[in-house]
Amino acid sequence: MARVRDRSPFRSSGSDPARLFVMTRRFRLEEAERLLPELGVLLREAVELKARFQRAEAELRQASTRIALVGGASVNQRQLLAQRGRRDALAARLKELIENIELYGCLVKDLDIGLIDFPTWFQGREVLLCWRLGEPSIQFWHEADEGYRGRKPIDEEFRRAHSGDWPS
Repeated sequence: MARVRDRSPFRSSGSDPARLFVMTRRFRLEEAERLLPELGVLLREAVELKARFQRAEAELRQASTRIALVGGASVNQRQLLAQRGRRDALAARLKELIENIELYGCLVKDLDIGLIDFPTWFQGREVLLCWRLGEPSIQFWHEADEGYRGRKPIDEEFRRAHSGDWPS
């Protein structure tokens, strides 16, 4: 039976020291918001690419099932290789986009809804500014262990008390 290997670009690529250095940046709200136009373009493309990748992956799984059902007879190797090539190219481009987004210092959290977080300091602890594709600005934050469901509106106290690494 032909197996379709999982080439998901959503797995952690390990502990690349250069990426870990970038990930330690902490943002002021104003710094993060200045990046939204550029990040929005990249994130929108990543969301679209993820959907295309998932469709290509599903097509390959279906092909694998068909091959198994016919015992490998009448397999169009050229077509199967082309499908794998398309899927792999999408995976490579998606991985590149995610890495480019993270080079800004933010964290890609969810490509289904287009969600990124920006680390910041608030009351002596690290929290995350949370932005979803389509929102006009960063309006929410959450604790590092809460995630999207724990989003809280950014109020005046938060605006005054949060801090980044560099002066604005």
